[in-house]
Amino acid sequence: MKNLKVIFMGTPQFAVPVLEMLNKETDVVLVVTKPDMKVGRKQILSFSPVKEYAVKHNIPVFTPKKIKEEKDTILNTPCDIIITCAYGQILPEKILEYPKYKCVNVHASLLPKYRGGAPIHWCLINGEKETGVTIMYMDKLMDNGDIIAQESYQIKDSDNVSTLHEKLSLIGRDLLLKVLPDIINHKVKPKHQDETKVTYALNIKREDEHLNFQDKGINIINKIRGLNSFPLANITFNGEEMKVLEAYFAPKDNVEPEKVVEVTKDSLGITCQDGIIYLTKIKPFGKKVMMIKDYLNGVDKEKIKKGIIK
Repeated sequence: MKNLKVIFMGTPQFAVPVLEMLNKETDVVLVVTKPDMKVGRKQILSFSPVKEYAVKHNIPVFTPKKIKEEKDTILNTPCDIIITCAYGQILPEKILEYPKYKCVNVHASLLPKYRGGAPIHWCLINGEKETGVTIMYMDKLMDNGDIIAQESYQIKDSDNVSTLHEKLSLIGRDLLLKVLPDIINHKVKPKHQDETKVTYALNIKREDEHLNFQDKGINIINKIRGLNSFPLANITFNGEEMKVLEAYFAPKDNVEPEKVVEVTKDSLGITCQDGIIYLTKIKPFGKKVMMIKDYLNGVDKEKIKKGIIK
């Protein structure tokens, strides 16, 4: 496949293993990724992870702000196939029709479930037991194309966004490598998605990050897992935002939600609808990530007991 000319389109770290494999196995003639963005407190202009890899390996890079308006660079680059992975923009029809072997996408869910930009987050938030990766042909609608291949993964209780991100990225890389020869030899038998089973995983909004302690404990734990380690779940504690990275749940009857009920040297328990959520790793406002015992070492425990949770 070394003579296969590929345009690769992707942005986050999730897409890097796929690009790395393609760079080894094919001829990647162009990488398309999102424009540089300001990140961190100092707002330093930074490359996307995909661009970092491409620049390091001397692959030409194109960073259109709106691909529908800036598609000529792609259409003027000879290629056999376009492969996308977490790129972040819907491709216009002219690009979809351009390559000989069409446009193929690597998507981090078992389509038609979780179409959209945050499938890993939402499968965890919703308490799914299984997810996976889909290789699919692209069409003009979001994650709507015919399925080429899928591989499932059984979600572990210990999984969070970071661990699942890494695992599915490698599954996607290996699955694409497996089916790519069949794609170029016209041996695949794509199947239509079942529209009756479609669900969506739209990008996480600021309001999605907040924990509601009026909710059931399992839902709170799932949201914490589904936002760790980015963008992180949060609560408002005594008027200040606190990020929550890890916690566990203990069921208990007859509790009043949103109350601090236990403060020890290594425990901060907050009631929810059906029990107590014990915070174990947090990021207080303006401070670094720490274990709860380190946070409690430096605060007035009596004041914490009277804390107001929102």
